[in-house]
Amino acid sequence: MKSNKLIIKTKSKKYPIYFGNNILNQTGRLLKKNLPGVKKICIISDSKINISNVIKITKSLSKYKLKIYKLNANEKTKSLKVANRIIEQLLNDNFNRSDCLIAFGGGIIGDLSAFISSLTKRGLKFVNIPTTLLSQVDASIGGKTGINSNKGKNLIGTFYQPDFVLSDMAILKSLPRREMVAGYAEILKHALISNRNFFSWLSKNGIKIINKKNNFILKKAIIKSCKIKSEIVNKDEKEKNLRMILNFGHTFAHGFESAKNFSKKLNHGEAVLIGMRTASDLSYRKNLLSSQDLSLIIKHYSDLNLPTTVNKTFKKYEIKKIVSFMKKDKKNVDDKINLILLNKIGNATNPKKIKLSSFEIKKFLNSYYN
Repeated sequence: MKSNKLIIKTKSKKYPIYFGNNILNQTGRLLKKNLPGVKKICIISDSKINISNVIKITKSLSKYKLKIYKLNANEKTKSLKVANRIIEQLLNDNFNRSDCLIAFGGGIIGDLSAFISSLTKRGLKFVNIPTTLLSQVDASIGGKTGINSNKGKNLIGTFYQPDFVLSDMAILKSLPRREMVAGYAEILKHALISNRNFFSWLSKNGIKIINKKNNFILKKAIIKSCKIKSEIVNKDEKEKNLRMILNFGHTFAHGFESAKNFSKKLNHGEAVLIGMRTASDLSYRKNLLSSQDLSLIIKHYSDLNLPTTVNKTFKKYEIKKIVSFMKKDKKNVDDKINLILLNKIGNATNPKKIKLSSFEIKKFLNSYYN
């Protein structure tokens, strides 16, 4: 099956993302092409992935010495304890820098696997095979690795680029609507911060993406979203300035997720959607975003039946807990909460412009309950 290719260029590495349908069986060929020196491979896989897809990969890698770890993909798995256990096993099996770790799962598996790859002997070869819409359009691009702390989400991590990414869109066919909505959050984010025309296109085609009604439209949305993120990452790999705009909605979202103790009742994409809607409302309150643009965003949420405002998911007494986690966000400076807001659809604020106190954030969030 033919695949499309997008080249990601950063200061530390240049690598390809391969897009296509039913291309898992090309894993071995692509590994030999991109990483000819690899002899041993460790696959870290989501335990819920269909066994037929695992077989496709392992068959294509039959010439390699292979080890597979299957993990429950939840935020509690992204821990130092789990990472250390796998690293110790890799060391016992004498994995070297010329050997490879493959992530086969969604964003959680990708984040954890990349983190392990970056630390083991100061860097194994790393391949990402994302299996959710969210990970195909966001988590697999940019080189951020991360695990969670009891102080908050993704507070421990490194920057470590993969050697290549393989995005097989056929895997998405089995995803439930909730997972497609979660992935759509990141597609919508890329449009809101960077490309008004893409937002207009999503307004016409978003429902087809979520419901998987048209493979051509789904593929176009994935590739366009990846291009937008890659252009940002190419200019600012280590998140010193411009790349911070990718955190639009995420400072709120990480507070929401942490306050729910990473419960299954609220997944990452849903938290991001509520976070972006919250950030859009705040943008309007700060006289940045026009009422017309805010109305377009609200309509988009309504048309696609997306999770909306904080008061629909949280009780008022939980606001204090949300803000306490937001205060611990790694992007904050001088005890202020750093936020990315919108000037207009397709244009985010300067990454270091909006800094609010926890009191201001708390007052704003409480206003949803008045």
